[in-house]
Amino acid sequence: MASVCLGQKAPAPPAHAAPLHISRPADPLNAAAFNHFYNLEYGIAVQQFEQILQRHPEDPFAVNHLISAVLIRELYRMGAMNTGEYANNSFIGEAHRPADPKVKERIKGLVQRAEDLENQELKANPNDVEALYARGVTRGQFSIYTALIERAWFSALRNAVGARHDHERVLQLDPNYTDAKLVVGTHNYVMGSLPWSVKMAVALAGLSGNKEKGFKYLRQAAAGHGETSVDAKIVLALFLRRERRYADALQIIRQLNDDYPKNLLFTLEQGNLLRAEGHYPEAAEVYTKIWQAGREGRYPSLHYEMAELSLGDMLRDQKKYAEAAAAYEQINQVKNPDSELLQKANLGAGEMHDILQQRDSALKSYQLVLATNSTSTQADTARKCIKQPCGE
Repeated sequence: MASVCLGQKAPAPPAHAAPLHISRPADPLNAAAFNHFYNLEYGIAVQQFEQILQRHPEDPFAVNHLISAVLIRELYRMGAMNTGEYANNSFIGEAHRPADPKVKERIKGLVQRAEDLENQELKANPNDVEALYARGVTRGQFSIYTALIERAWFSALRNAVGARHDHERVLQLDPNYTDAKLVVGTHNYVMGSLPWSVKMAVALAGLSGNKEKGFKYLRQAAAGHGETSVDAKIVLALFLRRERRYADALQIIRQLNDDYPKNLLFTLEQGNLLRAEGHYPEAAEVYTKIWQAGREGRYPSLHYEMAELSLGDMLRDQKKYAEAAAAYEQINQVKNPDSELLQKANLGAGEMHDILQQRDSALKSYQLVLATNSTSTQADTARKCIKQPCGE
């Protein structure tokens, strides 16, 4: 998620553009950079945040924006942006590809640069609200980095707690600083959702949480028209999904999708939420539209084949095995598919053919899995299925 801050209001957007929010530094390129960021146009967003930082080299907010764009672009490339993996009790998504070492070094360098600027300001004035807020953002982003890329849990927790403390201090100094409620609200919800035994353990470390307070703060951040507004809506929708409040989550996601129509993940999440609610025909319609739009070139460089894989999984759950196999096999038509998605699809197709007692077709699908990557988890399963038919 993008780093978020408070400051001067940006110029009004064209009527067709996504709503702008208050941002700092006061640079005319901010609005366009955030718009590209939330439309998953990460390459352009990174370039524009770099230009902003060049013009404002001493502003920690400009550094934080660039950290966000570089970090989220890498997480997307790694396959760690699947909302379904954050909707369970672990709160930890699984990266499916290793991080680029150069990107890791760049993120750590930017984090150090931001913290140096923030601590310099706080040394002069420990109650500097803007500097406290900026440091909390930096710590929050580094927590995401250490959790999802380094898988260093204690470091991630330490940075998450530091971010919460910074932003709680911000709210003590300025209760109307709603952007700070994103981190505090998220932390409250997560801590409040832990099992009782774990809650008691973290309470001994001075940590606490309350789910309802978390929801309240997230709603306030979402409605605050700061840069946290979009991020708060995303987190709020995710937590509502965890609570199985699918209709409420769907309302938020549809609004986000209207604001950022190029964001494939928002569109896909609509289908996922409809599917979770049991509205299968409507979910299938969403998945099919994504697939068709991708085939028409509307999602360049994005893995729109995720929609067809989701459609296949949904049809499989409904025991519509022939239709599921057909959906899975469609992914072989994609020019440069994500290799893991392609393997999952061909493995699923093979299992569907086995259930339908179409052994020759099943074996062809399993061979396609091995041809893509013979060392993956899917390849191990395919080898077992070649020896003995698989399926439900």
